Amino acid sequence: MIFPMDNKTVFIDLNRDKIVYREISRSLRGKFLGGRGLNGYYLYNLLDKGVDPLSPDNVLIIGVGLLAGVPCLGSGRFSIMAKSPLTNALGDSNIGEHFGVKMRKNGVDHLIIKGKAVKPSIILIDDGEVRIDDGRELWGLDVYQTYDVLKQRYGDDIETLVIGPAGENLVRFASIRSRTKGTAARTGMGSVLGSKKIKAIVARGGEPLTWENSKELYKYCRELNDKIMSTKWGKALNRYGTPIMMIRTYPMGLLRFRNMKTNYIEGFDTLHPENMEKFEYGQSGCYGCIIRCRKRYRLVDGKYPHTGEGPDYGHIGAFGFTIGNNSLETVYQALYLTNKYGLDSMEIGSIVAWITELYENGLIDKNTLDGLEPRWGDEDFLYEMIHRITFRKGIGDLLAEGIKRAAMKLGRNTLYYAIQTKGQSWILSDDRPVPSFSLGMSVSTRGADHLRSRPALDLYGLPRELLRNLYGGEVSNEFTSYEGKHLMIHWHELEYAVVDSLGLCKFQTRFISVNAPTFEEWTKLIKLATGLELSIEQLYEIGERIYTQERMFNVREGFTRKDDYPPERMFREGTQAENVTVPKGTKLDIEKYNELLTKYYEVHGWNEDGIPKEETIKKLGLSWEKTLKWTDLIKQV
Repeated sequence: MIFPMDNKTVFIDLNRDKIVYREISRSLRGKFLGGRGLNGYYLYNLLDKGVDPLSPDNVLIIGVGLLAGVPCLGSGRFSIMAKSPLTNALGDSNIGEHFGVKMRKNGVDHLIIKGKAVKPSIILIDDGEVRIDDGRELWGLDVYQTYDVLKQRYGDDIETLVIGPAGENLVRFASIRSRTKGTAARTGMGSVLGSKKIKAIVARGGEPLTWENSKELYKYCRELNDKIMSTKWGKALNRYGTPIMMIRTYPMGLLRFRNMKTNYIEGFDTLHPENMEKFEYGQSGCYGCIIRCRKRYRLVDGKYPHTGEGPDYGHIGAFGFTIGNNSLETVYQALYLTNKYGLDSMEIGSIVAWITELYENGLIDKNTLDGLEPRWGDEDFLYEMIHRITFRKGIGDLLAEGIKRAAMKLGRNTLYYAIQTKGQSWILSDDRPVPSFSLGMSVSTRGADHLRSRPALDLYGLPRELLRNLYGGEVSNEFTSYEGKHLMIHWHELEYAVVDSLGLCKFQTRFISVNAPTFEEWTKLIKLATGLELSIEQLYEIGERIYTQERMFNVREGFTRKDDYPPERMFREGTQAENVTVPKGTKLDIEKYNELLTKYYEVHGWNEDGIPKEETIKKLGLSWEKTLKWTDLIKQV
């Protein structure tokens, strides 16, 4: 039996061909929990300023959450972290499926990889032992081909992390894939793994997990699962998956169509989740999940007939609204290609939309695009761009560098149309009408991103008293208001930091439902699972510590207040759609946004430039000198 609190961090030095196992102290657990939090501790302390993300000196860290493997709340989530090749800021991607729990059953909670293998390789975690195998026969294969070969070599009882051709070719937004649907997509972790010549990480064998108080833990997990499935949100997510959110946001005018030309176009109700039913044949979920939000589908027509899981809300946005396509079949096929090649679908959708608008505005011509002529909703152009970017062919070589780098080459006037922050593309939403969403996306430590803080509760018009009790101050219940929205973003940043470090699913937290489990339930789970006794206040402080350390990493890399703004276009141009909830002409107010940003920094304990104050760093216990030295860590214990 494996007691997770006894699990190790494994350090792999590919340059020296050395593998070392080290214990994780209770002190570190009490400060960072695990997963994203402990990953951030390692990253900050193991990297020097200015390291090239695609050099052997970058480290890639895979970390499972403190509660990974408990039978509730989607406990199969885990985090993959490195310095991002896309943004040069903190890179981090959260992924589900079953690999993290399988790694934990092998006595490994964190895997840290540095250096570069001399040949394509596989890292194998096998019944608690880690070794490096030859992976040359896999190099050049797509994700699905790689799965097949790995199963032939290691058997069916395996869980895998795999890169496709995009990762091998160092596309700066390449993903890492697991099973049919699991994807660590954002910030380019697949290209970091590719730069190290690691094609796959495989885990097999292992032992069952045991807990501090297994009997009471299982009982409490049943209570939490029942609570989740009693909510309207849990039932809706089980029935439709994440695309259920479109039913609310589409008629409100909160989606970005054709890059950001407008926020509503009639005829896109063809992408509603009800229309996915004709393709569905079942559903599945990540480890420890009662909701099972993932729809299995079968596509028998089109260029790429296949079976798969999804699409998520973000996929429908990337290959639907954003590029002006209203065909579900096209969404399925583009998702298949990005999964097959190992790409971030959100970056692909944004880049294709950006290129199409540039072409439409005469800022680039077909010579720039290798003779291609894009049109809104053109599926052939979409598929061709996916191929060219993956294999860095023609214009794809430039676009594989990411939207901001590409804009610098195509001309600074093209950057205005790139809907990005810190070099990472915005998601499917038009956040001009929702200041809280705009702020959360912009201040995210990993570039434009909804998974560092996304207060969906802001759209519900909840009573002000409820909001005051939750967020600790006056917060307007109008989603178009700026009042108190810094408190919202701050609270959900702490919530997300903790839930990512516990290894639980964000869709079973309070960001989306006031009835979902949160800090109080987590303290009880932690005690039953690990024996650690942490108060609600201590969990809040841990969240603050995790987030501030990530901010410190970015500050060290040169990021400041100037990098915490939405795209300029969102301040200059108003929304275009009529007959939606959002009034035509809605845009962000630069003065109000500046005030909101300053208040956001203040509540974190950072100065007006977004740099954590010395007293904040000291209070959070982050004022240490760098104590981790790689050469010491890889010495045999």
